[in-house]
Amino acid sequence: MGRIPKVLPCILFIYAQKTPQATKNSILSSFTKLSSYKGIKKKAMVRSEALLLLSLLALSLSGTSTAAPKETVGIYELKKGDFSLKITNWGATILSVIFPDSKGNLADVVLGYEGIRPYINGTTYFGALVGRVGGRISGSRFVLNGTAYRLYPNDGTSSIHGGHRGFSFVIWTVEEKVDGEFPYIKLYYHSFDKEQGFPGDLDVYVTYKITAAYELSITMEATARTKATPVNLLQHSYWNLGGHNSGTILSNTVQIFASRITPLDDHFLPTGAFASVSGTPFDFRIPMTVESRFGEVKGGYNLNYVVDGHGMRKAAAVKDGRSGRAMELWANQPALTFFTANSLENVEGKGGVVYGKYAGLCLETMGYPDAVNRPEFPSVIVNPGEVYRHEMLFKFSF
Repeated sequence: MGRIPKVLPCILFIYAQKTPQATKNSILSSFTKLSSYKGIKKKAMVRSEALLLLSLLALSLSGTSTAAPKETVGIYELKKGDFSLKITNWGATILSVIFPDSKGNLADVVLGYEGIRPYINGTTYFGALVGRVGGRISGSRFVLNGTAYRLYPNDGTSSIHGGHRGFSFVIWTVEEKVDGEFPYIKLYYHSFDKEQGFPGDLDVYVTYKITAAYELSITMEATARTKATPVNLLQHSYWNLGGHNSGTILSNTVQIFASRITPLDDHFLPTGAFASVSGTPFDFRIPMTVESRFGEVKGGYNLNYVVDGHGMRKAAAVKDGRSGRAMELWANQPALTFFTANSLENVEGKGGVVYGKYAGLCLETMGYPDAVNRPEFPSVIVNPGEVYRHEMLFKFSF
């Protein structure tokens, strides 16, 4: 071989450290063939060797042999007649749900931002798919199988909705997008071991599907791959059946099919107790307007209900008397959080509308909040190979 320039040992070192073995073998095979050619002048050989070694460095640093395609953020529409919704793969978020009122007037009935950018750093969780664990985890820690896990505290000393970069703040992969009679979109996210402090790799799917006229199903699935881990996914849309720009939901009639609640402390963490709703302002077993007993609750509704029954059953219903629009929520989860957007204040939304308190309501079916620290609650732990499944069905009418 000719004289090797001084820089080439450094190149070879980086090449050896950075390049996958399969790539090395391929390149070295080509180098051997090049070196075996006779009749190449010595000076040209040195030049060729230098160029080849520089190419090795470029391949080593580029990572093109193993890099995955970069994900992009998009907006996707599902439509059946005059019923439609838009979804983005940023946070697997519902951007809009549109259907008519009793007079045929169309309106968007979920709160949201104008465009995608505000969702990236927003704090409202408008329409988001929340995980790995929705709700609060006290002390931002839990112990599982003898190991203590510390999470990112983003609500005082607690962790809420999966941490500061939970599933609501990541790009999901669009696995399928199918139009036709029953259009749907299926999104996928791989949550890696120790992401936001949670143990084990987790494969997560969510499917939004129009299953019939004015019906939307949401199916969330997650499979633990390497370690046992808590999973408690929820869908965080804010509903206003009068239209997202129609004012407050205080006159909406609400029914919640739950006889008990899990009382909360001053930090909105469950105490571990169960309490009957009978004789309290939390009793919505018979349809009541939100405002009917609003003066008896501090700041508005924000609490967890224990839904009566098991399996897929009706969990809640809402009706807006002004527009005639109504919604039923069916789900297979044991609990439901009812939240009346008490913390919204001067939030600029779609079309420049400014949302204030009580501009929407959330009905979030889920496992019990802080179950990882409450052995008296049903477990939310998913073991390796097990599949978590959360089903929701919204039935709209007018």
